[in-house]
Amino acid sequence: MTTSVPDDIPPPARRPGRPAGSARGPEQRARLMDIALTLFARQGIVDTTLGAIAREAGVTSAMVHYYFKTREQLLDVLIDERFVPLRMSLGSPFREHPDDPVLAITELTHRLVAVSSESPWFAPLWLREVISDSGMLRQRMHERFGDSSQKVSLAAVARWQQEGRLNPGLEPALLFPTLLGLTLLPLAASKLWRDDPDRHNLNADDIARHAIALLTQGVGPRGK
Repeated sequence: MTTSVPDDIPPPARRPGRPAGSARGPEQRARLMDIALTLFARQGIVDTTLGAIAREAGVTSAMVHYYFKTREQLLDVLIDERFVPLRMSLGSPFREHPDDPVLAITELTHRLVAVSSESPWFAPLWLREVISDSGMLRQRMHERFGDSSQKVSLAAVARWQQEGRLNPGLEPALLFPTLLGLTLLPLAASKLWRDDPDRHNLNADDIARHAIALLTQGVGPRGK
């Protein structure tokens, strides 16, 4: 049961230093980051205050402010400590298989599904805050990193097409959004399928298998 702490009521006076109840230090900080990601995925970054994170965590606002002075600072920390490593991990199949894009895309599909299964906030947060043009996370990441990674990816797809390694009919700019749509969208929607007789038994492996089959074989009969 959490303790409600209204945002407009100042925290009680305390001595300088670490707030009471924060003895775990790094563990408490990581827990607050996890709760922030869950709330960001559920209701969006703009509508999530540090006070809301404190209430969800069952701690005082002072506790959250001890670790993160502002929501923007928290977002930058999340980008550095959660999303940058995630980006590196998701991009590794293409670094490991530069001459086999089909294998790289297959491994990326499995990795996207695995990440979303291990971190339930990932798929809904990505759809809400990254694919959306108005998403605060998308804007912040673009400010931090620009679009150089996207340009490299598009150039690689075009090169693979010229080399005959990928279908020349593919539109490079749509390949990765298509992959995200085939994986993250059904993963984010899977909670809504609990009462759907045709979909309630689908799991992450089914979603990955379907996405890979559609990407590598299309909708025609197998072997055609």
